[in-house]
Amino acid sequence: MAGGWSRDGAVNEQIEASISDELARMKARRAPVGESLSHCAECEEPIPEARRAALPGVKLCIDCQQERDGASRPRGGINRRGSKDSQLK
Repeated sequence: MAGGWSRDGAVNEQIEASISDELARMKARRAPVGESLSHCAECEEPIPEARRAALPGVKLCIDCQQERDGASRPRGGINRRGSKDSQLK
């Protein structure tokens, strides 16, 4: 079901493209790998042994990780919606 000037199946293609983009973004944010650091890479505070054991390859202390997770990062997405309102934002 397509509307306007789009061809049949265009809506489904847009949905599938959005899902695959989001899956690729999530895969890029996988857990750290390798050997854990004993001290934080940003603030040089010691990383607790329990955290190093729970997350192999961890590089940041809890405070720095929470700060990084809370920081908003712009997402480079493509506006796939065709409505006028979405193009004006």
